[in-house]
Amino acid sequence: MDFSGIDLTTEVVRTERLLLRPYRPEDVDPVYRACQHPDLQRWLTALPSPYTREAAADFVTGIAPRGRAAGTDLGCAIDVDGEFVGSCGLHALTTGRLGPEVGYWVAPWARRQGYASEAAGGLAQWALDRGAARVHLFTDVENTASQAVARRAGFTQEGVVRSCLEYRDGGRGDAVLFGRLAGG
Repeated sequence: MDFSGIDLTTEVVRTERLLLRPYRPEDVDPVYRACQHPDLQRWLTALPSPYTREAAADFVTGIAPRGRAAGTDLGCAIDVDGEFVGSCGLHALTTGRLGPEVGYWVAPWARRQGYASEAAGGLAQWALDRGAARVHLFTDVENTASQAVARRAGFTQEGVVRSCLEYRDGGRGDAVLFGRLAGG
Protein backbone atom coordinates (compact mmCIF):
# COMPACT_ATOMS: atom_id res chain seq x y z
CA MET A 1 0.00 0.00 0.00
CA ASP A 2 1.48 3.30 -1.09
CA PHE A 3 0.05 6.68 -0.18
CA SER A 4 3.04 8.62 -1.55
CA GLY A 5 1.08 10.00 -4.51
CA ILE A 6 -1.56 11.55 -2.24
CA ASP A 7 -1.11 14.94 -0.61
CA LEU A 8 -2.32 13.98 2.86
CA THR A 9 -1.93 17.56 4.09
CA THR A 10 -5.05 18.54 2.13
CA GLU A 11 -6.83 15.21 1.62
CA VAL A 12 -10.50 15.08 2.53
CA VAL A 13 -12.83 12.10 2.66
CA ARG A 14 -16.53 12.54 1.99
CA THR A 15 -19.28 10.23 3.12
CA GLU A 16 -23.01 10.60 2.70
CA ARG A 17 -23.31 13.18 5.50
CA LEU A 18 -19.78 13.93 6.63
CA LEU A 19 -16.73 15.83 5.54
CA LEU A 20 -13.59 14.30 7.07
CA ARG A 21 -11.14 17.16 6.70
CA PRO A 22 -7.87 18.51 8.07
CA TYR A 23 -8.19 20.32 11.38
CA ARG A 24 -8.50 24.11 11.34
CA PRO A 25 -7.56 26.58 14.09
CA GLU A 26 -11.26 27.15 14.87
CA ASP A 27 -11.48 23.48 15.93
CA VAL A 28 -9.37 24.10 19.04
CA ASP A 29 -12.25 25.22 21.27
CA PRO A 30 -14.69 22.42 20.34
CA VAL A 31 -11.92 19.82 20.70
CA TYR A 32 -11.08 21.24 24.13
CA ARG A 33 -14.75 21.30 25.17
CA ALA A 34 -15.43 17.75 23.95
CA CYS A 35 -12.35 16.31 25.64
CA GLN A 36 -13.59 17.46 29.03
CA HIS A 37 -16.29 14.77 28.90
CA PRO A 38 -15.68 11.83 31.30
CA ASP A 39 -16.34 9.23 28.57
CA LEU A 40 -13.60 10.64 26.37
CA GLN A 41 -11.24 10.87 29.31
CA ARG A 42 -12.01 7.25 30.19
CA TRP A 43 -11.64 5.64 26.78
CA LEU A 44 -8.97 7.82 25.16
CA THR A 45 -6.09 6.95 27.43
CA ALA A 46 -3.59 8.95 25.34
CA LEU A 47 -5.38 12.20 26.20
CA PRO A 48 -3.47 14.29 28.69
CA SER A 49 -5.29 14.60 31.98
CA PRO A 50 -6.32 17.18 32.81
CA TYR A 51 -6.97 18.12 29.19
CA THR A 52 -6.11 21.77 28.71
CA ARG A 53 -6.88 24.23 25.95
CA GLU A 54 -3.14 24.20 25.20
CA ALA A 55 -3.28 20.43 24.67
CA ALA A 56 -6.19 20.91 22.26
CA ALA A 57 -4.26 23.61 20.38
CA ASP A 58 -1.18 21.38 20.16
CA PHE A 59 -3.28 18.53 18.78
CA VAL A 60 -5.19 20.66 16.24
CA THR A 61 -2.30 22.81 15.01
CA GLY A 62 0.67 20.53 15.67
CA ILE A 63 0.21 16.80 16.20
CA ALA A 64 -2.49 16.12 13.59
CA PRO A 65 -0.91 18.27 10.83
CA ARG A 66 2.55 16.75 11.47
CA GLY A 67 1.16 13.23 11.03
CA ARG A 68 -0.43 14.23 7.74
CA ALA A 69 2.77 15.95 6.55
CA ALA A 70 4.87 12.90 7.46
CA GLY A 71 2.48 10.60 5.58
CA THR A 72 1.91 8.41 8.62
CA ASP A 73 -1.54 9.54 9.75
CA LEU A 74 -4.69 10.93 8.22
CA GLY A 75 -6.13 12.75 11.23
CA CYS A 76 -9.50 14.32 10.44
CA ALA A 77 -12.07 16.57 11.99
CA ILE A 78 -15.58 15.21 11.51
CA ASP A 79 -17.57 18.06 10.00
CA VAL A 80 -21.33 18.17 9.52
CA ASP A 81 -22.56 21.21 7.59
CA GLY A 82 -19.58 23.26 8.72
CA GLU A 83 -19.80 22.23 12.39
CA PHE A 84 -17.09 20.24 14.18
CA VAL A 85 -18.69 17.13 15.71
CA GLY A 86 -15.77 14.80 16.36
CA SER A 87 -12.44 13.36 15.43
CA CYS A 88 -11.33 10.36 13.42
CA GLY A 89 -8.19 9.14 11.79
CA LEU A 90 -6.21 6.49 10.04
CA HIS A 91 -2.98 5.79 11.89
CA ALA A 92 0.14 3.80 10.99
CA LEU A 93 -0.58 4.25 7.30
CA THR A 94 2.76 2.82 6.24
CA THR A 95 4.04 0.94 9.28
CA GLY A 96 1.15 -1.00 10.74
CA ARG A 97 1.63 -4.76 10.65
CA LEU A 98 -2.16 -5.14 10.63
CA GLY A 99 -2.63 -2.33 8.12
CA PRO A 100 -3.87 1.14 8.98
CA GLU A 101 -5.68 1.57 12.28
CA VAL A 102 -8.92 3.55 12.55
CA GLY A 103 -9.70 5.69 15.57
CA TYR A 104 -12.70 7.90 16.29
CA TRP A 105 -14.62 9.87 18.86
CA VAL A 106 -17.71 12.05 18.70
CA ALA A 107 -18.35 15.15 20.77
CA PRO A 108 -21.04 14.70 23.45
CA TRP A 109 -23.35 17.23 21.75
CA ALA A 110 -23.33 15.21 18.49
CA ARG A 111 -23.72 11.62 19.69
CA ARG A 112 -26.35 9.09 18.65
CA GLN A 113 -26.44 10.33 15.06
CA GLY A 114 -24.31 7.53 13.55
CA TYR A 115 -21.38 9.88 12.87
CA ALA A 116 -18.71 7.62 14.41
CA SER A 117 -19.67 4.55 12.38
CA GLU A 118 -20.02 6.62 9.20
CA ALA A 119 -16.59 8.21 9.74
CA ALA A 120 -14.88 4.90 10.60
CA GLY A 121 -16.47 3.17 7.64
CA GLY A 122 -15.55 6.04 5.31
CA LEU A 123 -11.91 6.05 6.38
CA ALA A 124 -11.67 2.27 6.13
CA GLN A 125 -13.09 2.35 2.62
CA TRP A 126 -10.71 5.17 1.66
CA ALA A 127 -7.71 3.01 2.72
CA LEU A 128 -9.05 -0.15 1.10
CA ASP A 129 -9.70 1.71 -2.15
CA ARG A 130 -6.04 2.77 -2.15
CA GLY A 131 -4.58 -0.70 -1.75
CA ALA A 132 -4.72 -1.56 1.95
CA ALA A 133 -5.36 -5.29 2.36
CA ARG A 134 -7.01 -4.68 5.71
CA VAL A 135 -7.87 -1.97 8.22
CA HIS A 136 -8.25 -2.61 11.92
CA LEU A 137 -9.30 -0.98 15.16
CA PHE A 138 -9.13 -1.73 18.84
CA THR A 139 -11.72 -1.00 21.52
CA ASP A 140 -11.48 -1.56 25.24
CA VAL A 141 -13.32 -4.78 26.14
CA GLU A 142 -15.63 -2.72 28.35
CA ASN A 143 -16.41 -0.10 25.69
CA THR A 144 -19.49 -1.74 24.22
CA ALA A 145 -20.60 1.48 22.51
CA SER A 146 -17.39 1.60 20.47
CA GLN A 147 -17.73 -2.08 19.64
CA ALA A 148 -21.20 -1.38 18.24
CA VAL A 149 -19.75 1.48 16.17
CA ALA A 150 -17.13 -0.88 14.73
CA ARG A 151 -19.75 -3.43 13.71
CA ARG A 152 -21.97 -0.76 12.09
CA ALA A 153 -18.89 0.45 10.18
CA GLY A 154 -18.46 -2.98 8.60
CA PHE A 155 -15.71 -4.33 10.85
CA THR A 156 -15.67 -7.94 12.06
CA GLN A 157 -14.65 -8.88 15.58
CA GLU A 158 -11.50 -10.98 15.34
CA GLY A 159 -10.58 -11.60 18.95
CA VAL A 160 -9.31 -10.13 22.18
CA VAL A 161 -5.77 -8.86 22.51
CA ARG A 162 -4.78 -9.29 26.13
CA SER A 163 -3.01 -6.56 28.08
CA CYS A 164 -2.41 -4.33 25.04
CA LEU A 165 -3.94 -1.14 26.45
CA GLU A 166 -1.99 1.13 28.76
CA TYR A 167 -4.02 3.16 31.24
CA ARG A 168 -3.00 6.47 32.80
CA ASP A 169 -2.68 4.88 36.23
CA GLY A 170 -0.08 2.43 34.90
CA GLY A 171 -2.51 -0.45 34.65
CA ARG A 172 -3.12 -2.49 31.54
CA GLY A 173 -6.27 -3.75 29.87
CA ASP A 174 -7.59 -5.99 27.15
CA ALA A 175 -8.91 -4.80 23.80
CA VAL A 176 -11.25 -6.25 21.23
CA LEU A 177 -9.62 -6.38 17.80
CA PHE A 178 -11.81 -5.65 14.78
CA GLY A 179 -10.77 -5.93 11.14
CA ARG A 180 -12.18 -5.02 7.77
CA LEU A 181 -10.72 -6.65 4.68
CA ALA A 182 -10.53 -5.62 1.07
CA GLY A 183 -13.24 -7.44 -0.84
CA GLY A 184 -15.22 -8.27 2.28
